[in-house]
Amino acid sequence: MLNPELKLNSKMFDEKIEQVPIRQGFGEGLLAAGEKNLKVVGLCADLTESTKMNLFAEKFPNRFIELGVAEQNLASVASGLAAMGKIPFISSYAMFSPGRNWEQIRTTICYNDRPVKIAGSHAGISVGPDGGTHQAVEDIAITRVLPRMIVISPCDSVEAKKATEDSVDTDTPVYIRLAREKTPVMTTLKTPFKIGKAQIFWEGKKSKVGIIATGALLYKALLAAKELEKEKISVTVMNLSTIKPLDEKALVELAKKVKGIVTVEEHQIRGGMGSAVAECLAKNYPVPIEFIGVDDQFGQSGTQEELMRYYGMDDKSIVEAVRKILKR
Repeated sequence: MLNPELKLNSKMFDEKIEQVPIRQGFGEGLLAAGEKNLKVVGLCADLTESTKMNLFAEKFPNRFIELGVAEQNLASVASGLAAMGKIPFISSYAMFSPGRNWEQIRTTICYNDRPVKIAGSHAGISVGPDGGTHQAVEDIAITRVLPRMIVISPCDSVEAKKATEDSVDTDTPVYIRLAREKTPVMTTLKTPFKIGKAQIFWEGKKSKVGIIATGALLYKALLAAKELEKEKISVTVMNLSTIKPLDEKALVELAKKVKGIVTVEEHQIRGGMGSAVAECLAKNYPVPIEFIGVDDQFGQSGTQEELMRYYGMDDKSIVEAVRKILKR
């Protein structure tokens, strides 16, 4: 059942559950952060409306810089502003930032330990019709490997707003992963959130398998849990919104309670959230793991749901992965 302590959306499984783009939460969070802290500034690479940074730009035009299609400059200029005491937020499509400007992020931001906040929008295959060139399914891997970088993948727009506001206080580089399409709103304003803290969203009685999900695919994991309950298969679903630093204590506690783990992410299996979980458990408490994600392929054009099914990231695929764990 859903964890009552988290005060989640009471209409979680309604057919008409509210759906809002996760990137909208980023835009609202940046606006709120700018209202609270005069040091917050925004920079964008010609995608102000798409990344929802327009909310900040319209309210604080003197604290916003449009750099045009120049993602490398985007990172470098932000690093310079951070060196002068500002708290810069930069946004673009994830394929371009952190994709195109990874070296500048590494050297000018992380190496120099500048508190630049990087919003990578339109991440994952849910960009759909934009095709494989614009579908960032490698961004978790290339950001979590960077020293000093915090990596957050919010599950919905509400959590994205909280993550954006909280990132102001980290005094470190932060990468926030954002989806393009509207996704179910699972949390509420009363749902607790803390960077670095995992949460149990669903817990069955005497769970046999743990499902660890990040980003919008958390909803698919919850649908899978509800379906498995009908078959009298109990599972626990964890929301791992912070991929770095990992909540290792929570991961190990979950692993000790179940027979195996299924990781779920809209990203390449190799190097992503599932790899981070496997690294943690291999060191602390090894258990069988099944990985849901893109399996060493590029994306392609299609609707969001078509691509979810094609790459085996829908709720039915999660159910099958749980069954594989139980057969071991």
